[in-house]
Amino acid sequence: MFKKIIKGGHKKPSKSDANDPSLYGYGQPGNRNSGSVSTANVVVNHASRAGPAASGPNSVGVGGAALAPPSGTVEPLPLFRDVPVSERQTLFLRKLQICCYQFDFSDTIKSAREKEIKRQTLMELVDFIQSGSGKITETCQEEMVRMISVNIFRCLPPASHENTGQDNADPEEEEPYLEPSWPHLQLVYELLLRYVVSSDTDTKVAKRYIGHSFVLKLLDLFDSEDPREREYLKTILHRIYGKFMVHRPFIRKAINNIFYRFIYETERHSGIGELLEILGSIINGFALPMKEEHKLFLVRALIPLHKPKSISIYHQQLSYCIIQFVEKDYKLADTVIRGLLKYWPVTNCQKEVLFLGELEEVLEATQSAEFQRCMVPLFRQIARCLNSSHFQVAERALFFWNNEHIVSLIAQNRNIILPIIFEALEKNIQNHWNQAVHGLTVNVRKMFLEMDAELFEECQKEHAERGSKAKEVEEQRELTWKKLADAAAQREGDDMVTL
Repeated sequence: MFKKIIKGGHKKPSKSDANDPSLYGYGQPGNRNSGSVSTANVVVNHASRAGPAASGPNSVGVGGAALAPPSGTVEPLPLFRDVPVSERQTLFLRKLQICCYQFDFSDTIKSAREKEIKRQTLMELVDFIQSGSGKITETCQEEMVRMISVNIFRCLPPASHENTGQDNADPEEEEPYLEPSWPHLQLVYELLLRYVVSSDTDTKVAKRYIGHSFVLKLLDLFDSEDPREREYLKTILHRIYGKFMVHRPFIRKAINNIFYRFIYETERHSGIGELLEILGSIINGFALPMKEEHKLFLVRALIPLHKPKSISIYHQQLSYCIIQFVEKDYKLADTVIRGLLKYWPVTNCQKEVLFLGELEEVLEATQSAEFQRCMVPLFRQIARCLNSSHFQVAERALFFWNNEHIVSLIAQNRNIILPIIFEALEKNIQNHWNQAVHGLTVNVRKMFLEMDAELFEECQKEHAERGSKAKEVEEQRELTWKKLADAAAQREGDDMVTL
């Protein structure tokens, strides 16, 4: 049975199959049955993989990709300015056909002439769209989006950690993979960007070709290791979000799903920072009162993004998004602070410094009522940070008292806050090894003394009492152990006498 299955996998194509152009990675010109952005027939020629050998005709329809044609078969077409206006749309379609050819960039010498022709043709298409010299027809728009799809929607190469098998490699230390076909790819992205932002582009027409399927495939490309590609994708997706209002809820949901998979499954994705940059701008435009959907996004996606180890790569963008929420709706401050405390790092000091920086920014936008709801668990955590043996963590926590707004919130609630952190301050003064931390702790202690001398003396008295009680307990424990040791020695002596 197993042999039959194996043989079945190498079935020879029938004569009717041999005539099917889809086997060669392209369809007939004008074939639109597969949908406006279908890439099912795209042949991938990537640097990390060898594409299948060409077999069949070299002609290509705009509906799909073709392998690189034999040398000398591709000829440059005339410039747009050299043909009558009435023929420019036809010339536009012919240029799109040339741009559907796929080339192997792992070999720089191979098909060098054809690669240059395609590059020049792409530049002409970009200039034509940018100049707005002629409004392109719906057919041309459809074929152009299809050509763009053929070029950009491809299998990304394995990430560097997948090649080496090192799961614990630090993403910050990894060398980014640079796409070899970037000379062509950049121009294709530029063409898409110019098409999206063009004032001549009618969204009612364009949304037929730039639909949900296209957007999803665009989002998949954010995992590219090439930072140049991610930068283009960020700009294009942001422009699509701004221009195509019908796609906005779908884009937000799709980004949500990427975050969920990153947080709870893979913890590896190259484009989290770029997606958060887009969201920062989106959040800034949220209308008030804020929808429940947006608040759920904060709680279910943004706050849990503090969990992954690689947070340092995208923390700046994440922090900006979080602050935007708090500035939009100050009542969310309590939710955000408790969320930070939930994901507070235990053994990662550098991550702890990032959290303290973000926490200070959140507290700057926090009102008194929200501060009071979370101040007890908050300052218990800050007290632990004050006593951290890592001087940067302790120093960053002490810097909170340099912020006037935070000091005013602490002053209003000093009766609750000082008793929580007093012991941590005394421990630092007595035992901390770092002089800078010691000096900052003395300043904070002096600030509390000037703020409320009576409360300070009361806390000092309670601390002394707790210290004396702890000393008594320690002495009692030592005495109990001494009694046990004496009893054991006496019993051992008695046993020796009996013998």
